[in-house]
Amino acid sequence: MESKRQQKYSKLIQKELGEIFQREGKPLVGRAMVTVTRVLMSPDLGVAKINLSFLLADNEALFTKINENKGQIRKFLGNRIGKSVRIIPELVFYLDESAAYAQHMDEVISNLDIPDPSDEDEEDDAPNND
Repeated sequence: MESKRQQKYSKLIQKELGEIFQREGKPLVGRAMVTVTRVLMSPDLGVAKINLSFLLADNEALFTKINENKGQIRKFLGNRIGKSVRIIPELVFYLDESAAYAQHMDEVISNLDIPDPSDEDEEDDAPNND
């Protein structure tokens, strides 16, 4: 379980990274929408594990591009929070597939061929009063 301090830093970094991807990171991500779904801080606040979710992009290609430029993203983060934190944490990015999985499951469910219940089935389900 995270301490209050870890939770506070997690929320701060999540908020700031979201804004970085919207503003400073536009050349990096293009027209894709990047969502910072979760941030977990190490107990010493030196490492931030960040889950990212993407819309309108090739997930693997964009994830690779972000990982290659994590130094630049860390610099943007340092410019934003450098005055309020002692250490700018190392950034470790993870791809969050939950949105893509939810969309896939929605497709699967909508494509199911479920027959409508007929009147005969309803009569069979009625209790027999004999």
